[in-house]
Parts: sequence; C-alpha cells; structure tokens
Amino acid sequence: MATEQTMGFEPADRLANDRESLRRRFWIKLKQVVARLPFIEDLLAAYYCAFDQQTPRNVQVTLLGAIAYFILPFDFIPDMLPVLGFTDDAAVLATAIRLVATHITPEHRDAARAALKRGIGSGEAEA
Repeated sequence: MATEQTMGFEPADRLANDRESLRRRFWIKLKQVVARLPFIEDLLAAYYCAFDQQTPRNVQVTLLGAIAYFILPFDFIPDMLPVLGFTDDAAVLATAIRLVATHITPEHRDAARAALKRGIGSGEAEA
C-alpha cells in the first residue's frame, strides 16, 4: 500500500485542483512577498493564463501546479531565506512557463502589468 508523503503540507497537485482555495491563497501569499519577488510579472501572467477560460486544460494544469508550489508554506528552499528563498519557486515557474509559453498571451501580460499598476491586493487585481 503506497502512502502519500506530504512533508507537513498539502501536495501541490491537490491544492491545484481546488481552484478557489488556490486563488485565495495566491493573493494572500503574493501580498506578503510582493516586495521581495523579482519574477512577479511572470507569476501574475501565469496566474491570468491559468484562469483564462480560453487556455487549454493541459496548460492550465501545468500553470496551476507551479502556482500551487509557489503558495505552499514549505518548499525545498524556505521563502524567508534572503536571496535564495524564492529560487526554487522561480525555477518551477520558469520551467512551467517555458513549457507553455505560447499560451501566455500579450493580454495575460497586460493584465499582470495592470494589476501591478493598481497595486497588488486592491481587490480589482484579485478579480
């Protein structure tokens, strides 16, 4: 009998399947780390692509997995470590984006930039 090892946190695949929880937790975490995140525009573009109804399902799953990894409270390199904290998150996101880059449209990137201009967590950015 195989057992699931969670290392003290929800597995990213289970979290990715709960879209509403993922949305809520994404914005909470993003607000906490926005000033320390050098890849925020890419992360937001991936978020908007993942929740776009026009995005193919396999692309959504890939991006939702990367986003879920970002919001998990524990990962390979703890996010609270200066400089190195988000390197694993960036690597997972960069890999996911590389796999589905043709599906992240200029509209997704524009939405990401608009959210940043409005300010993360302004309510409008979370829609």
